[in-house]
Amino acid sequence: MTTPTPTTIDDLASISLAELNDLAELLTRTDRKYIVSEELLGGLLSGCGDDIVVLEIDGRREFAYESVYFDTADMALHRAAAAGRRYRFKARTRMYQDSGVAVLEVKSKDGRGRTVKNRLDYDVADRHRLTEAGRSFVDELVAAPGIADTLAPVLTTQYRRSTLVDLRAGTRATIDRGLVCTDPHGGTVTLDRVIIETKSDRGTSAIDQWLWRHGARPAKMSKYCTALAVLQPDLPANKWRRTLDRYFR
Repeated sequence: MTTPTPTTIDDLASISLAELNDLAELLTRTDRKYIVSEELLGGLLSGCGDDIVVLEIDGRREFAYESVYFDTADMALHRAAAAGRRYRFKARTRMYQDSGVAVLEVKSKDGRGRTVKNRLDYDVADRHRLTEAGRSFVDELVAAPGIADTLAPVLTTQYRRSTLVDLRAGTRATIDRGLVCTDPHGGTVTLDRVIIETKSDRGTSAIDQWLWRHGARPAKMSKYCTALAVLQPDLPANKWRRTLDRYFR
């Protein structure tokens, strides 16, 4: 009997979290984002071959995420990203809603455009604030004592995520659906398309190459910065203007 060609996440072989971390944890990496249709995603899953598997935990292949982003009163972290400063960071808590686990993350750029991520285990009840331990963690990582005292929650994002792994290359890609972004005043931004983010420490991945062959190109997008640029039009957004005009207007 011929094995059906994979066209959905459920058709793929699976990998455990421990196996993923051994193969492709990639806390230092190069990221590319693509905003695509469900149809193109189905073609990708059909076209990338048997080397692509999906993360599965307790029978689940899609997981609900909530992230709370922190910034200064004048949105200095957003502005640093908009200006493309070589050394910049984001601070956020992330809750894995299916398991009730939370972490505090600091994502920074290392001067070569590569993303470096550091994590601290965090109490779910504290995810909308920075605790004393959280503030110390941020200050130490960004070498700016006291900066964490100026940070407050400014945006919450929610979405569903699946994670693909290329067994041969040791690279990853995430697939996010159902993005909803909400600010503390109740302003909301949604996206009805799929966000694919490739993550590699070796340049381009097989998924990047497939997407390029089929007409998809990386999009300038940050869930945090793009949503804020929609919710607060006075913020700088030149870096994401094409993405805003094409997908969020």
